[in-house]
Amino acid sequence: MPASAPTPTALPSPAGRRREIRRLAVPAFAALIAEPLFLLADAAIVGHLGVAQLAGVGLASAVLHTAVGLMVFLAYSTTPAVARAVGNGQLRKALAAGRDGVWLALLLGVALAAAGFLAADPLLDLMGARGEVRMFAADYLRWSMPGLVAMLLIFAGTGVLRGLQDTRTPLLVAAAGFTLNIVLNLFLVYGLQLSVAGSAIGTSIAQWAMALVYVAMVQRNARSHGVPLLPDWHGIRRLTKVGSWLMLRTLSLRIAILATVVVVTAQGPVNLAAHQLAMTIFTFLAFALDALAIAAQALIGKELGASRPAAARELTATMVHWGIGFGVLTGILLAVAAPWAGSLFTSDAEVQGALALALWVLAAGQPIAGYVFVLDGVLIGAGDAKYLAIAGVVNLAVYLPLLLAVRQSGVDGGAGLLWLWAAFSLGYMAARAVTLGLRARTDRWMVLGSH
Repeated sequence: MPASAPTPTALPSPAGRRREIRRLAVPAFAALIAEPLFLLADAAIVGHLGVAQLAGVGLASAVLHTAVGLMVFLAYSTTPAVARAVGNGQLRKALAAGRDGVWLALLLGVALAAAGFLAADPLLDLMGARGEVRMFAADYLRWSMPGLVAMLLIFAGTGVLRGLQDTRTPLLVAAAGFTLNIVLNLFLVYGLQLSVAGSAIGTSIAQWAMALVYVAMVQRNARSHGVPLLPDWHGIRRLTKVGSWLMLRTLSLRIAILATVVVVTAQGPVNLAAHQLAMTIFTFLAFALDALAIAAQALIGKELGASRPAAARELTATMVHWGIGFGVLTGILLAVAAPWAGSLFTSDAEVQGALALALWVLAAGQPIAGYVFVLDGVLIGAGDAKYLAIAGVVNLAVYLPLLLAVRQSGVDGGAGLLWLWAAFSLGYMAARAVTLGLRARTDRWMVLGSH
């Protein structure tokens, strides 16, 4: 591929834009839902062990996914870096950026897993865990630490492939990993009677199998194009600089989710168990809606790298319309499924009833979520990390008073969970919609060329 920047070309037709979005978004959708499907499978398998086991896994998952979520910049910084270089005609530079992302993932993963194993008990104490719930949470958290390293490698590997405009390969890897996860978890939890530890072990094994596939692919592509396998520390520092802003953006999201867990923990184990199921379903739908955001990251990065701002603007408009429409569809389906969804995960009638109320509120917020996730992907693809970080802090400042009001209201039972999810799914997501929408209306995020 030529090393010089490509000459801007005519804009693709509306039909062409739609084909490009579908080409990336459809496989990305299937690949993205693999991780929440892991969580749904774990919740379904563990949920039938008992309320304490399910609540413990829910609490541990909140801590675990905070750590994993903070590292998602490994994908979100790698994808636009690779895509911009591809759009600018610099394939070797793109592959070098991907290689550096994988090395950074390995280094951070080992450090984070060791810290998480040692700090499991203090973290759960901080979350307010007690009794059996705390015991099961500690088991799940510690046995999940080996898989944490693999998850970060998966982030980096998928980021490389998305930047190369390939979302089909992550789909195949995710499908294989999900199937392996189900088989292992059923065998370890029920066959070997390992309880929640078996679920964590099975998931970790499946995650490592997926990670090794990505590492092998990045290594093969680098070698075939003459890119050295050892890291470029200047490249790692560049990724870390962008990643630090994305980490702050993600930190604000995770603080919001953790603060929500703290409030619901005080409402008792029934609401905590129902909240874990509702949050798992929210994550599933978020990843589904995020398929358009992944397409946005790859396509926007490529178009801006090729210095085609008009194409970037028109792609954004198309994907925003699709995101809202998809949110309406998922909201309708969720509202219809809410009364009986709980029976898939637990036989406890109280948990089922509380979950139904939370899911109706979640359904109402789905169109807002579709709008938010698409614009989030657009700005990440543009490399607008600093604005996203600042906006995240502003959104958190709006949300925390809403949570405090729920906590101080003293409302418990299903009504308490309903108001909690109204604050999260409607209040917090609306704040995100405003900050992202205002930025997208400007041209400040459209920096052209390869950085």
